[in-house]
Formats: sequence, structure tokens, C-alpha cells
Amino acid sequence: MDAERGTVRSAPPGARRPAAPTADGRRTEAPRTETPRADAPRTEAPRADAPRADPPHPGTRRPPARLPRSRRPLADPPTAETTSPWILMYHSVAVEKEDPYRLTVSPERFAEQIAWLHRRGKRGVSVRELMRARAAGRADRLVGLSFDDGYADFARHAVPILQAYGFTATAYVVADLLGRANDWDTEGPRKTLLTVQEVTDLAAAGWEIGSHGLGHQALPGLPADVLTAQTRDSRRLLEEVVGGPVTGFCYPYGAVDLAATLAVRDAGYDYACAIAHSPLTGRYALPRCYVGDRDGAWRLRAKRGRHRLRDTVTELRRQRLAARAGRLRRVP
Repeated sequence: MDAERGTVRSAPPGARRPAAPTADGRRTEAPRTETPRADAPRTEAPRADAPRADPPHPGTRRPPARLPRSRRPLADPPTAETTSPWILMYHSVAVEKEDPYRLTVSPERFAEQIAWLHRRGKRGVSVRELMRARAAGRADRLVGLSFDDGYADFARHAVPILQAYGFTATAYVVADLLGRANDWDTEGPRKTLLTVQEVTDLAAAGWEIGSHGLGHQALPGLPADVLTAQTRDSRRLLEEVVGGPVTGFCYPYGAVDLAATLAVRDAGYDYACAIAHSPLTGRYALPRCYVGDRDGAWRLRAKRGRHRLRDTVTELRRQRLAARAGRLRRVP
């Protein structure tokens, strides 16, 4: 369960992206005669009363004009595959005296966290909406809000707070355990799960319902036929409940391997949520930030920065592996 909180697999150390160079502030000594590049900085036209520079002596070469260095990073701007959207991972919003897995956020703390996002000009949305906006290039101010396991307190405590700010979210539910309890958490408090009717009502009100598999079972290492049941059958059951398509999947415990991602893709999902950054990070293994009851404003800011750093480290490792594979292909 520590893996579900996202605290076991910490970000591996790695180099940061090189910082963007700054302009050196020097003016050009002689303007270029050719048409400047579209992205070159503009220079002011010389005043009519400004002294003119002496022409160069015949036969001498004019030194090239030195323009201020670009403020763009040395590397190409990241594409949609090299960075991941910021998605917050919640579980339960309730009051618990004992919470050994730290999966519960009190309603008061949850309201503070949502208010903090609102003050920063962010809007919390379902992961489905976030992915669609990202594909259209309109996700700059959006944050994905996800709730694992499908606890009944999502409808009771989280939804009213989110509605007050005009936010939405995704609830990932275990398709064959609706209306039951979280028996997989042997040491945690017993929590009731959303019922079939509650899931139906949430979907009708516009909340995204995603699949959390069957029986809350970790997927890595499962036989192919079991993976098919976990992905295809859970989706079919939920689509009968919500009366529409179910396009998002969330790996129980955040556990994922290549076979699991392929099974999710082949089952027809548009995306899948994991927890940690990994070589599989992408549309079918989206990393997320665990949020707990101790997370105030400064901790959320730190987690946002850590998410960006892990994106960078993951991409550097991916590039390194690709370069190594290219060298191996060239070896006779």
C-alpha cells in the first residue's frame, strides 16, 4: 500500500535540463544586410542625429554583427510525449481516527487544497477532460483530480466542495465491488464503496467514472486471460452502469508493467493512470502526485516542482536508452 501512496519509488537522481541562456545586452556594431530571422530580437533604428560609424578600410573584412543570444532553451521544446500533465491522486475524503495507509484527507483540509488551486488560477478537472484539453493545446491552467477506489465519501464530502469552485474530477471504481467495502486494506479502517445507484447518478451529473479493475487486484504478472478480464470485463460492467463509454483506467496500487499497458490499450481505453514516473510513462501510464492530509500550500508547491523534475529525468533517461539502442543497431 506504500506504493499506492507513491512514497516508495522515489525519483531517481538525474541531471536537470540546461538553463536557458540570457541575453548579453550588447548592441550590434553593424547591422546585417540580409533579412533577419523571424525569431531574432528587433533592434531600434538609429536616430537621424546619431553619429555614423566610419566605413571600413577597403580590403578589410567586416566583422559579423553580434546579436543578443536567444532566450530559448538549448533543447527543443518538449512535446506531448516528453512531459506529463499534473494529476493529483486522492482516495478518501472523510474523518478517520486511525489511517495507517494515509489515504484519508479531512473535508477541511481538502477544502483548503482546492481553495489553494483556485487562488493560483488553476481549475481542477477530470482526467478525461484534461487529456482532451491537452490534445487541443488548452491545458495550461488545468489540473487533473482523481479519486481511487470509489469510496462513498467521494459523493458525500468531495463533490460538494468541488462543485462550489466549478471543479470536476474522476472517480475510479472497482466494477465488481460496488456497494461493498475496501476489504483489500487489511489494516485500514473499513470504508463503504459507492453503490451502483450512486455511480449512475454521478455519471449522469457529468462526473467521469473510470475503471479500477476487478477485485482491486494488481495487474503485473497476471496471465493474459486474466488481464483481459481485468480490463475488458470491468469496462463492460461499468458501461452498463453509467449508460455510456468508460474511457479511463487506473492501475490498482499504481502497479504497472508493459503487459498491463498493452492490455489497457487493447481494451479500448483512451488513457490509464499509474503513480510513479517510469520508462512506461505516457498515455497509458500517467504519473500522479499523491495528496494526503498533511499537504498544505507549500507541500503542494514542492510536489509540483518534483513532478516537473521527474518529467525531466524520465525524458533524459528515455533519450539515453534510445541513443544506446541506436548504437547497438549500428554494430555489425
